[in-house]
Amino acid sequence: MPVVASFLFAASAAVVLLLGVLHMLYTYGGEKLFPRDAALVQRMQEVSPVISRQTTMWRAGIGFHASHSMGAILFGALYLFFAFEPSHFLFTSRFLLCLGFVYLAVMVVLARLYWFSIPFRGIAVAAALYAAGIVAVVA
Repeated sequence: MPVVASFLFAASAAVVLLLGVLHMLYTYGGEKLFPRDAALVQRMQEVSPVISRQTTMWRAGIGFHASHSMGAILFGALYLFFAFEPSHFLFTSRFLLCLGFVYLAVMVVLARLYWFSIPFRGIAVAAALYAAGIVAVVA
């Protein structure tokens, strides 16, 4: 069963990794994450958040997008590594199994509440693959 579980975890991690890389590319390349209103972009580049005048809403947004991307990339890279790690450490670590599932479950909720259909579907597929990997490990 470790082979099936490995591929299920790897597929889950690959989906998240791909979404994270695409999000990073969209953050720094092109205008896919820009508001449709050019005047709003201008205002975001001028206005600071209440917490600090050391940044603007625009710069903070870029930072949030980049850090969000890095989280997905880190999750994807680590769990892809764990999926094929020779000792199958992931399969014996309840902590890592639960941590991965909780991360994906929270991301599914966030995607449903705040994002649009493509990331929601991608994360939902990743969560389903991950859950199937857990079933394959415990079966």
